Amino acid sequence: MSSFMVLPFDTFCLTGTTPLFQGIMIKSIHIIGSKQFGGAENFYARLVCALNDIGYLSLAVNRPKSTVSTTFDEKVKQIHVPMRNTWDIFSVLTIRRLVAKIKPEIVQTYMGRATRLTRLPPSSDTIHVSRLGGYYKIKGYYEHAHAWVGNTQDVCDYLIQQGLPTKRIYLIGNFVEIYPSKTPHAKFKLRYLLNIPREAIIIFSLGRFIEKKGFNDLLVSFAHIPDEINGRKPFLVLAGDGPLRKKLQMQAMDLKIDKRVRWLGWQNDPGPYYNFSDIFICPSRYEPLGNVILEAWSHHLPVISTKTKGALSLIENGFNGVLSSCNDPDELAVCLKETLESGQHIWKLLAYNGEKKLLEKHSKKAVVKAYLDMYGELQNMNF
Repeated sequence: MSSFMVLPFDTFCLTGTTPLFQGIMIKSIHIIGSKQFGGAENFYARLVCALNDIGYLSLAVNRPKSTVSTTFDEKVKQIHVPMRNTWDIFSVLTIRRLVAKIKPEIVQTYMGRATRLTRLPPSSDTIHVSRLGGYYKIKGYYEHAHAWVGNTQDVCDYLIQQGLPTKRIYLIGNFVEIYPSKTPHAKFKLRYLLNIPREAIIIFSLGRFIEKKGFNDLLVSFAHIPDEINGRKPFLVLAGDGPLRKKLQMQAMDLKIDKRVRWLGWQNDPGPYYNFSDIFICPSRYEPLGNVILEAWSHHLPVISTKTKGALSLIENGFNGVLSSCNDPDELAVCLKETLESGQHIWKLLAYNGEKKLLEKHSKKAVVKAYLDMYGELQNMNF
């Protein structure tokens, strides 16, 4: 989608008030400094849009030509700041001038780069919230914020262990949209385009092709799966890209499963591939939360996952998902084979219970309310 009137920030600073902000009360500024598009970027975009949808006007600040900047529609106002991977004094000053000019209630930063470069002067009335989705280095990057959000209890515990004040650490999870089920016609069309039989069982996974995501373990596990289960051929469909892509493709050939594996490349909108699949699998060796699990539930899929901290916080084994040990392809193969053999009745039950957990704990309404409650509480504090 095309983005709204994006201005380079140096232009903004030199020209003073621009038509972009005349007569508009911006309540919060959300800043992210990465160019890739993963879980944090996805949540950043979702939250900015959700806040704007309810009238809490929020400005998106991101890097020029970043993937996340292309995901917003014309309702979302954007500014680009370089946020180079150094002590970028230009970006520090331009972010500070932006905050001074707009005077938002909240500046919320995501991950280390944006947080490190957002340095508000003591005289500013704006509150700086830093949102973390992992166990990052705190000193020099995060401690200058006024408050911190962890998206799991384990992340919040880590922040406390690092010496940040407990009363200003908030647990707020991620949310994903709930999608309607697609028609069989849409599912079969994609299968046809990927040369997958209509009656095949599709196991779907996605992510960056890096070591910690465990895709090499998944390929070994899939090699243990028979060519046919209950009269249907299993296919593995992978969406993603990264430095291990060629190595993984060679591994699939060495395992003689390349004819049953489909490589989609990176997908900014993986929704259609969730929709045409039967089972989602997350083979990660490390995952603080696991947005992909929430996304799979939002598309009504049963989930198999390794026992990362994120998965353990979401999945009750055998009730709303299936859990296997991390970095153990043999055990993962057993879990996958047993789930495939259990049939569609069990798949639907796992998916139903997963979606129920999603609605209870990770709905858009609940998460947005939690953020607004936090913003209100912070404005009543003395810093």
